[in-house]
Amino acid sequence: MSLCDDTLLCNFPKCRTKLSGFVWVTACSHVFCDQHGSGEFSRSPAICPACSSALSGKLDIVRTELSPSEEYKAMVLAGLRPDVVLDISARALAFWSYQVHQERIYQEYSLSRADTQLKQMEKVLTQQNQSRELELNAMRGEIASLKKVMEEYKRKYSEVSERLMERNRQYQKLQGLYDSLRLRNMVVGVGERDTLPQSGFQDFNTGAAQQSTPQRSPQSFSLGPDRDGRFFSCLEADGAKTFFQFSSPAREKGRSFISNH
Repeated sequence: MSLCDDTLLCNFPKCRTKLSGFVWVTACSHVFCDQHGSGEFSRSPAICPACSSALSGKLDIVRTELSPSEEYKAMVLAGLRPDVVLDISARALAFWSYQVHQERIYQEYSLSRADTQLKQMEKVLTQQNQSRELELNAMRGEIASLKKVMEEYKRKYSEVSERLMERNRQYQKLQGLYDSLRLRNMVVGVGERDTLPQSGFQDFNTGAAQQSTPQRSPQSFSLGPDRDGRFFSCLEADGAKTFFQFSSPAREKGRSFISNH
């Protein structure tokens, strides 16, 4: 607020509104809006809300109008000596200058606090940006590693798919061979069942004919699985007579008698 401004601000800490109409002015050079002035100065003893000064005098608190009428302006200083008028005007200007000075200090304080907060926020923002950058770098590295893993899985999946296709081809081939062999075995089995009665009948006739044929040599006479071979092989190896060539003693005597006569 400059000297050319025609608007004061309420000095109540939580108000700071532009003043108009009736205001409350204190001897400590503070001014308050009608709402807060009425509320604060209705208690006794009155204390300035801005500087906590005690306002116990009769004229320490004055309720005045910021836009007085022309009649009031014409009569308020009428009859006063010029030095009194100048003194009153100087004090009024001092009050105005104090308000401007206080407003400038308040604005500088607000600016300094805002600047400090801005620097703190910039520092926090820089730290957050650095942490976010680190997180982004870590995530980029993780994404790169995941891409490598995904490529490896793709390669393994391709290999497994090729192996599976090869196994499927082998399975189809083996299945075809199995079906063909089973069909061939079925055909051969049906043919054997068709030819089995005739071959059995022929084998039976052949066996009967062999049994009806007389055995002339003792070599075909069977005594057992092991004893017959050993018995006849011993007789033939020694050059002895066969079983049917042996004669009894009576037959030998008769043969010698016939030869003598």
